[in-house]
Amino acid sequence: MEYIKEVFAHYDRQCIRVYQAYNPEIAKEAAALQTFGEHFNRNRMTWIKPSFLWMMYRSGWGTKKNQECILALDIYQSTFEKLLELAVLTSPDSDGCTGAQWERAFHETTVYCQWDPDRTINGTPMNRAAIQIGLKGSTLSDVLESGICRIEDLTPLVRKWNEQRKKGTLNAKQLPVEKQYPVKDQAVRKRLNMK
Repeated sequence: MEYIKEVFAHYDRQCIRVYQAYNPEIAKEAAALQTFGEHFNRNRMTWIKPSFLWMMYRSGWGTKKNQECILALDIYQSTFEKLLELAVLTSPDSDGCTGAQWERAFHETTVYCQWDPDRTINGTPMNRAAIQIGLKGSTLSDVLESGICRIEDLTPLVRKWNEQRKKGTLNAKQLPVEKQYPVKDQAVRKRLNMK
């Protein structure tokens, strides 16, 4: 199946919302500090995900070990767009970047892009892809220091929604509203195999 590759996200005029799942120690500290503190390992790659339901699928609705807490990070759109400009696919594709060109770009970058099937409330794959963006090194530091507008701990809501989901009473209208985020830069679209 060919998936629609576009960024779907909750966003306003200033920020775009991405999600991460952490253990309670990291999450509580991040929500209190409005950035990541000493319990967060800056030397590892971290992945941000604009799709709420993909994050729910990945974290088991906040039930997997070390993914019990769901954070919503509102990052500045200018930061997000810079990440897209720097991103390299985690595997080569036939259109935008292949072979030695891809390998060189992959080893030089600090931002990675991966597409996975987006999910419904119950985890069924959809016919569109969800983007994940991996950050490391200087780019991760830059985002942590100046790219985050606010951090919100969604864990209590996620637990409530998961209970409703299991009972079959969850109304999808309660969940974050996501719409297509305009990625207009044609070079970015080609490199990230967006269609």
